Amino acid sequence: MAEYRPGDAEQTAFLQELVGAGLLIESGIPGVYGRGEQFERVRWAFDRLVTRAGDGDAPERMAFPPVLPRRQLERIGYLNSFPHLAGSLFSFDGDEDQAAEQAARASRHEDWSGFQSQTDLVLTPAACYPVYPAVAARGPLPPGGVTVDAGGSYVFRNEPSGDPARLQMFHQREIVRIGEPDAVAAWRDTWRDRAVALLRSVGLDAGFDVANDPFFGRSGRLLARSQRSQELKFEVLVQIAGPEPTAVASFNYHQDHFSGTYGITVRNGGGEPQPAHTACLGFGLERITLALLRTHGLDVDAWPATVREELALA
Repeated sequence: MAEYRPGDAEQTAFLQELVGAGLLIESGIPGVYGRGEQFERVRWAFDRLVTRAGDGDAPERMAFPPVLPRRQLERIGYLNSFPHLAGSLFSFDGDEDQAAEQAARASRHEDWSGFQSQTDLVLTPAACYPVYPAVAARGPLPPGGVTVDAGGSYVFRNEPSGDPARLQMFHQREIVRIGEPDAVAAWRDTWRDRAVALLRSVGLDAGFDVANDPFFGRSGRLLARSQRSQELKFEVLVQIAGPEPTAVASFNYHQDHFSGTYGITVRNGGGEPQPAHTACLGFGLERITLALLRTHGLDVDAWPATVREELALA
């Protein structure tokens, strides 16, 4: 079972305010909440703002369910780096007697996991993951590569917490750039600055910093140091609740990790295929919604007019 991280006093108080106002709906499991109408109203509004900001890139739009073939997770080595965050899907495959025993144990809230077997699906941990095999199936990309807007689908991270900004199931608005190394690095830097400006335009005190992913174990610490030293990951930080600012958006330059895994190439000026590089940006839509509520108050209709206009809130 994943380690539970209790929230501090400020985070606990903010969570209670959100639940009391009907913005979040408790499920009984830390980090898993329903969303009230006003919460979703803000989330959708910021999601649309991201769409408008990226329209100039003319991205190709894709949409995927929040589950992923297990073999894809295995192929990219996710369990080497983030075994503590993964979630697998299991299902019953027994006979009638076993089904009856399973139901009896479940009715007593006893362990019934022995009647379940792992399926071919896992919960999607990052919205960009399905994009790479889908693009690889096309063969060599034309010069310039492709930009893919993968939308804002649900993703899962197994990290229960009392911090309302650290959810186990949340929407990640993901945009992916695949192409020549220089073009991909420039795109990542452009969107890093664009994201900061976007968040500041809705009244959030946002800034960016070099970061690293939460790699697992001793080898993970080496990966984290390497990622930082090469500045392969940036995060945009905003104060929500608690002592430290919270990352509400991240920008990862994967170099040739995914292209090497899936064989993604891009044609050069002479028409010859060469290895592509990839980068992605992800907006944590719930975290941004929480930051807006924390900054401007829980009554959305009372927010500053400039913020409401920027978000196109009726």
